[in-house]
Amino acid sequence: MDFEKKLSRLEEIVSKMEKGDLALEESLKLFEEGVKLSRECHGQLAQAEAQVKKLVGFDASGKALTEAFKGENSES
Repeated sequence: MDFEKKLSRLEEIVSKMEKGDLALEESLKLFEEGVKLSRECHGQLAQAEAQVKKLVGFDASGKALTEAFKGENSES
């Protein structure tokens, strides 16, 4: 699932939980899914941020850094 779909699903979960009319079991299930999606989105954002920093960074001589980001979580 791509980032936008994960974020959309997370917003849907928050909306459902804010209504407060779910059974406890359903609330826990949605909460667990939301935590998982939140972590995945955070990881994807961290990777994108690190990649962008490298693409717009410069070395000591002023040369642009363009090497690809290779993070620990490169499964997306």
